[in-house]
Amino acid sequence: MIREAAIASGQLIYIVGPSGSGKDSLIAYARRHVPRSAPIVFAHRYITRPVRAADENHIALTDAEFELRVTYGCMAMHWASHGHRYGIGIEIHQWLARGLDVIVSGSREYLPQALARYPDLALVWITAPPQVLRGRLEARGRETSDSIAARLERAVAYSVAPQRPDLELLNDGELERAGDVLVTHLLQTVAVRRTSRETPRPRK
Repeated sequence: MIREAAIASGQLIYIVGPSGSGKDSLIAYARRHVPRSAPIVFAHRYITRPVRAADENHIALTDAEFELRVTYGCMAMHWASHGHRYGIGIEIHQWLARGLDVIVSGSREYLPQALARYPDLALVWITAPPQVLRGRLEARGRETSDSIAARLERAVAYSVAPQRPDLELLNDGELERAGDVLVTHLLQTVAVRRTSRETPRPRK
């Protein structure tokens, strides 16, 4: 059991990327490869969309269930995209208070609101060339050609981060290559925080 005196605030790590950038695959890769002993947790998302085998491990809610949780203040963050609603639960505040780094799969469009609420968040910005995005979206077989075109237009509209990312990750090749970079970054974030916490302050 962690002693209360040893608890320090954790870091919110907000990961974003356009459809087809492989964001969900990279987060899933990190979940598999981050050591279990590392103080890192991955926040699940609440989405008004059924769970499918190939999708992220989210919690499916009806629109009524989602709205009820918003009304009662159960969402730390929430937004709408592509006809669905997405939310991150307030449980992340307890995890952060316990000193855990919390990984959030976020929205580029919602980033300004996230920064307003969590000004110290660390931003991971995932990118891929347009032709790679198109190929991945077509390979998924879920979208119509009009839907793919709309997603690519949105990718262009949000292609530049509003602030300097802590990590800008080009994911245009093998998943393992970009995945290892992400895992290394997450572990370095933990190590830097631990070092700064353990460095003795100079006496006055």
